[in-house]
Order: sequence, then structure tokens, then C-alpha cells
Amino acid sequence: MKRFIEELLPIKEISEESAREKNIRHGHISTLHIWWARRPLIASRATVYSALVSAENIEEKKKFLLKIAKWETSLNKELIEKAREEIKKESGGRVLRVLDPFSGGGSIPLECLRLGLETHAIDYNPVAVLILKCVLEYPQKYGRPQKVVEQKGFYKEEKQESPLIKDVQRWGEWVLESAKKEIGRFYPTDEDGSIPVGYLWARTIPCQNPLCGAEIPLIRQFWLAKKEKKKISLYPFVYNKRVEFAIVKKEGNQWKVLESSVEGFEPKVPENFDPEKGTVARAKAVCLVCGSTIEDDDVRRLFREGKASQRMTAVVLSTQKGEGKSYRLATEKDLEFYRLAEEYLEEKRKKLWEEWGIDPVPDEEMNTKDPNTVAGRGYGFTKWGDLFNSRQKLALITFTEKVRLAYKKMLEEGYDKDYAKAVVSYLGLGVNRLADYNSMQCVWHVSKELVAHTFGRQALQMVWDYIEVNPFSKATGNWADSFGYLLGVLSHLTQIPPVEAEE
Repeated sequence: MKRFIEELLPIKEISEESAREKNIRHGHISTLHIWWARRPLIASRATVYSALVSAENIEEKKKFLLKIAKWETSLNKELIEKAREEIKKESGGRVLRVLDPFSGGGSIPLECLRLGLETHAIDYNPVAVLILKCVLEYPQKYGRPQKVVEQKGFYKEEKQESPLIKDVQRWGEWVLESAKKEIGRFYPTDEDGSIPVGYLWARTIPCQNPLCGAEIPLIRQFWLAKKEKKKISLYPFVYNKRVEFAIVKKEGNQWKVLESSVEGFEPKVPENFDPEKGTVARAKAVCLVCGSTIEDDDVRRLFREGKASQRMTAVVLSTQKGEGKSYRLATEKDLEFYRLAEEYLEEKRKKLWEEWGIDPVPDEEMNTKDPNTVAGRGYGFTKWGDLFNSRQKLALITFTEKVRLAYKKMLEEGYDKDYAKAVVSYLGLGVNRLADYNSMQCVWHVSKELVAHTFGRQALQMVWDYIEVNPFSKATGNWADSFGYLLGVLSHLTQIPPVEAEE
């Protein structure tokens, strides 16, 4: 008997839904951990179903397939149970067993599980194995909702609650509070209560004109916010042979100066000022002081020789009232807190190195011959730790330490060892998401006013100006925001009904 997939597969409709799925964030397994070759869940579900049912009543089955091949019906109990029963009936009443030996990001085995198959998934990549455990094994083994009775005053309240979600949330909050208690002081709130979302940095090199030698901030463009009704930019100007900055706002055809880095001096911004034109493009830099051009080979050489530095230019802020983002120039106080974080990093790095027996900052060598990473572009980046500034390193090793301590505390509280490993696996994925949004590869997305993460593309390119996020803020890239995505995925996965495996 021919299978449905042999006679008909509504590719157009499935493709459209699969394309739409790319925009789904909350609850989708893609937010657990990046996996470049992950297959769309919708396409995987449609393919598995079509391969397991017969071609009889083909039009009726097509209509049904198009119902289940949508993200919105992923947890529709009635539809999913009907699909499971149909597959089991056409398989002689047996629960089919499937093995995916190259499971990768887990899309295909997850949809096999959803459709009632006894699913076995393996992969030789340890990252994939961790993803598979967090997608397939742990939610089914530990995440099933259980009846919980809570005392509410004089009354008792019954509810369904997943112990795994509860513990992941509890220990995620513990990690956050523990890290904040230790290093939160390096991300101070402004005097007016505004909270730094992130700090904008520009790499710098010295001008090679022997008559100049000025510091050149390498900035690809100067926009801070580029929306229809909100256009704010940095404006560079030269003062005493140094590049200074002002924050300017577009009002009609005029630029209004909101703040200047030179006290008592307000630069005149020409109407034709174009924030799109930065100081560097294709590794060629222009000195705004003398007008000299530094060729790309010389720019790379200066980085290799250790003559490049960096300069904090501005700070992105959010208010307690949720009035959107605002911007101010970086101050000496901002730099002082960064320097204090640098000092503390050395102290903490030494302490953890002694405890762990390894450098807590990744010191593994990068492939300097790979043109898809910045290490292969001749800028002198040789180790993975080179992709983070000092405060980013401090934040990441501190959160990593807290995750390890959380595991120890779970065992002290009597948690089963395997269950504690399951909980801490999700905490580890939280650190991974934090690293993705807190490296020197991250840029400020000016049209959306949010942080563009490290792996926006499948490469690690050279980034001239970057944003360093505040992991304790309530905006993009912070720990709580990242952890919210993990809990959303867990909520989805723990609602998938179990499959009773046959002996």
C-alpha cells in the first residue's frame, strides 16, 4: 500500500508555514541553543505524518495534514491525539520505533515524539547531545505536570505544575541574584533611576600621519536610533586635535544637539550630516582630525602589533517607567566602573583558576586560517577569550561559577544527582544565551533599538564598534530575558504527551 507522501505532499502550504515558523520565538526549540542545520518543526511534522499514513482518503488526509502543520496546533490535544491514533492504527496497532542517528538540533525526533513514536535520537556532536537531552529526554522524564496542593489562607488550592520548570526557574533566579550580589556594582544605575541597557564601544587605532597621530575611533556608522519618528545619532567633531562626540536629534531638516562631550561647547551640525558615513569601511579607516586614510593592511598590522585600543562612546538607557530607550555620552564615571571590573576580573580569574584547574576565560586557540572567523582575517585574534572585553569576561565567568555552585547546592539539599544534572543543563544553556548577547561581536540594532546577537550570521566577522550589555537590566540580552525563553520552551515541551514504549 502506498504512503501518503508517495502520492501527494502539499509542499507550497508546508513551505509557507515553515517560513513563518522562523519568526516564532516564544516556546520554539530554536531559542534553546543555536543549531545552524535545524529543520523546521512544521516540515518535519508534515513529513513524518505523510510517511506513516496510507494514501487512502487522500483529500481528507490532506485537509487534516494542513491542520496539524501549523505552529498554533503544535499542542492541540485533539488534533495530535487523532494523528497518533491514525498512525498507530495503520501500523497494525503497534507503537512504531524510530532511530535518528544524526539528530542534530532535534527537530525530526521531536516531531516523531509528538506524533506518538518511540523515539531514539543520537549524535556524535556533544552540543547536539546536550540539545537533544534538553529537548527530548529531560522534559519527558522529569517535566510531566503533577498535581500540587497549596494552602491559600483558609483554603487549599489544587493545580498542575511541572517540577522541572519550577526548579529551573527557582535556580535560574538564584543564579541571577547571586551574580548580581557579587558583580552588580559594576553596572550602576544612573542618578535619575535610568538603567543602563548597554555600553557602546568603538575600537581605536592611532593615525599613521606622522604630523597627526590622533586617536581614530573606528565606527561603521553613527546612528543610535533610526526610526520614522525617532532619529538620534552620535555626531563626531574635532576639538583640540581630538575626536569628540555629541548626541544629536533630527528635527525636520535640522540636527539638534542634545549633549556634547566638551563642556560649554556645542558643535554646529551641518544639515547634510549623514550618520551612515562612518570612519571605517572594508578595513580602511579615515582620520577625522587630519583627513588621512589608513589602508586595510595597515589597520590589520596595528591590531596585530597591539596598537589598537577601544573607547566607550555612549550608554543606552531604559527607564523604570518603560518609556523606551534614551541615550547619553559615556562619562569618566562609566570608565571608572569598567576599570574596577577589570581589576576584579584578574582577582576572580586567579581564584577560579586555582579552584577549577583551568583558565575560566576560554584560552583555546582559534583557527587563524579560517576566513569565516575574525581570527583568520589578520587582526591578531588568536584565542576565543579575545572575543570578549574584560567586564564581559567577568560577567560570564561569574554566571558560570554560580551555575556550578547551584548544582552543588542542589545535591546538598538532597536532589537526585541525575535530576540535578537535568536542571543545571538548562542553567548552562542560559549562560550560553548570555554569551551570545555579550561578546564584542554584538552590535546595536538602530532600527529596532535592541542588541543584535553574536551569531546573527554563520560567521564571526570583524566588528569595529560593539555594544556591551548589562546582564542585570530588563532589556535585550540580559539573564532574565534569556531565561524567559528557556522557560517558554520547557513549558511547550512538557505539554507533549508521553509515549508508552512497547517491550
